[in-house]
Amino acid sequence: MHNFPAKAFTIALFILMSNAIHAQTSSISNPNSERENNPYSKYGIGELWNGNNTALKGMGNITSAFQDPFLINSDNPASYSSLALTTFEGGALGSTRNIVAATGQSYTSGTASLGYLSIGIPINQKGGLSLGLRPYAKSYFALLDTIASPSGQVMRSYAGDGGLSYAYLGASYRIKGLSLGFNLGYMFGTYRKFTSVIGIDSLSTNDIYEAQFAKYNSIGGLYWKGGFMYERKLKDSDYVFRVGGTLTLGQNLNETVSQYRVSIKNFGDTLVNDTSYSDANNKGALKLPMSYSIGVMLAKNDKWAFGLDYSATNWSQFNSSKDTAMNYGIASSNYKIAAGAQFTPNSADLLNYFSRVTYRMGVYYGTEYVRLQNIAMPVYGLTFGGSFPYKRNTRAASRLHASFDIGRLGTTSNNLLKQTYVRFGLGLSFNEKWFIPRKYE
Repeated sequence: MHNFPAKAFTIALFILMSNAIHAQTSSISNPNSERENNPYSKYGIGELWNGNNTALKGMGNITSAFQDPFLINSDNPASYSSLALTTFEGGALGSTRNIVAATGQSYTSGTASLGYLSIGIPINQKGGLSLGLRPYAKSYFALLDTIASPSGQVMRSYAGDGGLSYAYLGASYRIKGLSLGFNLGYMFGTYRKFTSVIGIDSLSTNDIYEAQFAKYNSIGGLYWKGGFMYERKLKDSDYVFRVGGTLTLGQNLNETVSQYRVSIKNFGDTLVNDTSYSDANNKGALKLPMSYSIGVMLAKNDKWAFGLDYSATNWSQFNSSKDTAMNYGIASSNYKIAAGAQFTPNSADLLNYFSRVTYRMGVYYGTEYVRLQNIAMPVYGLTFGGSFPYKRNTRAASRLHASFDIGRLGTTSNNLLKQTYVRFGLGLSFNEKWFIPRKYE
């Protein structure tokens, strides 16, 4: 009971974060708010959102072959069998984005939100469990343009928000050096998109029509992911070599689509609304594509580790049966190559705090799954971060994690947009001896 305050704080934090993850994709009352405006999130299911823990974000997100007895790698469920203590994790993410058009015009926006949460539980010496909630994708965009029409200048506005979250339960089991694991959970979320067309010619402002188009997508369904890791200690040395990978087959989620069209007549001092079209609760399926990853890692005890990752997704399988507009602008596939490392000077040095800090760095390069005007969208960046222990005893103590990701997405070719983003994450992890039988001599 001596750790009751820490446990109570952890549970309360997780409950608050759970509510925040659900709430952060539920409002578009002000499309011109200070939220991060990403025009490319208009396509498909939006921007794929990194739900890994903060420590992994700091080393290039090399998750395929990463395992740690005091951290939860929910991206590869085979890692759960390496947990030594019951572990609680939660984190938040903030980001800023600068977008530059081919004309040289630019704007900057930003956002901050609570992110992932997870619990990991070791089972005996060979197994492990984990449950948690992590973001999968998010969308927010607010755009304006003007066009000429027979009745004068017309302004068009596009706005939308939404996203997908993933609540999962996972398990893994180790036989000698081979670990196998899986996550099974529920993918859920909503998307809302609005388009308005209104005349802005000053000669006709007292006798104009405004057209509004609204679309609501509600998505939910079971979703699974499998993983493996094989670890081998190099003979007569402290070095460990590990290879790992994940696989997710194409899977269908339930989708409900509702569409509305409203005409508004402006008589100067009177507005008349008329719903000219309504198609509600149109049920279908949203297919998420097959994806896989493979990676290797070389480590020396808890001193240092270096790894490489390759991941790819077959986006040609992506399809919305009831909202065909979601299928526009999707590439046939995308990939990412990443490298990362971590280093702890001396985890047992109780006199020098910074010797017990774990330092991380990584790089990545690949392509985004959005493809416009037949141009692949390159994405690349540099990451770094660290883990800072709370206590002076061991590296298993509760730790604060920080990460930074500086990257670039897209191109200005063919009047497209180039984005430069900075993402910064904060995370907490608590390690406790819950559910582990005590040994008596």
